[in-house]
Amino acid sequence: MKVIIPLAGKGTRLRPHTHITPKPMLKIAGKPVIDYVMEDLQRLGSVEQVIYITGHLKEKVEQYARTKYPFDAVFIEQKVQDGTAGAVALAREYVDQPVFIIFVDTIFDADLSVVNRTDADGIIWVKTVDDYQRFGVVVTDNDGNMTKIVEKPSTPISKRANIGLYYIRNWKLLYEGIDWTLKQPKNKGEYYLTDAFQYMIDRGAKIKVIDVQGWYDAGEQGTLLETNRIMLEKGRARRPSSLPPNVRVIDPVYIEDNVVLADATIGPNVAIGAGSRLEGSELRDTIVGNDSTVTNSKLNDSMIGDSAVVEGVRGQINVSDHSVVRVRA
Repeated sequence: MKVIIPLAGKGTRLRPHTHITPKPMLKIAGKPVIDYVMEDLQRLGSVEQVIYITGHLKEKVEQYARTKYPFDAVFIEQKVQDGTAGAVALAREYVDQPVFIIFVDTIFDADLSVVNRTDADGIIWVKTVDDYQRFGVVVTDNDGNMTKIVEKPSTPISKRANIGLYYIRNWKLLYEGIDWTLKQPKNKGEYYLTDAFQYMIDRGAKIKVIDVQGWYDAGEQGTLLETNRIMLEKGRARRPSSLPPNVRVIDPVYIEDNVVLADATIGPNVAIGAGSRLEGSELRDTIVGNDSTVTNSKLNDSMIGDSAVVEGVRGQINVSDHSVVRVRA
């Protein structure tokens, strides 16, 4: 099968970090968000090619993907940000078999191997949510097949949110639906891939709906930090085998090798990258990148990039790579 990964977006809700780091490469519990998905695909073992739809910081995405993942790769720049249908349309010439379409700004718990056993025209994965008004929600028939998808409903027609994970076995009908979608008026300035799915359903396609066990957002600072906490609790925690005097660690944490800790309290829900130094500080619910220094600070709900310096700060802070923040008493 083929895999399409659209990642052309600028990640505006995660600025300033996404000014220089592509959103899918930001780390959660010590691992880039995109790695969680790609490791699932490696375990699947039947991926022939991955087609990356790039845009913002495309050179960094391409370099990372080429050196990190074992798949044959194609990179296509989405020069016009005209929506998800427009992005997937760009991969047309490479799609000649069933295809996964995966949006990599979330992490999910799903058994992807079900695609090897399905005879449906496609699969869409969903998660039941309470705040259904924020999402596209999926409506099903009695057999568990999608009948329609409704964007941000005002009434609870469904609470099963579309999470951006799809498998399409009938790829020819998918692209017929995309062609149709691109000929319609834009919806709020975009062409939505979900309209192509509706086209498929209206012409008799069976798209099976499967609930995921977990779905974790990494699209803005608050939810990214919450997902960091969940990943640490789910087994990504890592702590030094021994600690210096006057250092306290409150689990769960993720602390890379050669992190220097001195007179510090770390945790809970803290991830610290390799080569960083924390001295005279307390951190909780915080992510610190590689080679950064935090001294005489007490931080919570914070994000600090790589090679940054933070000194004398109390409370919440959000600084990207190579930043310097010093607060003098």
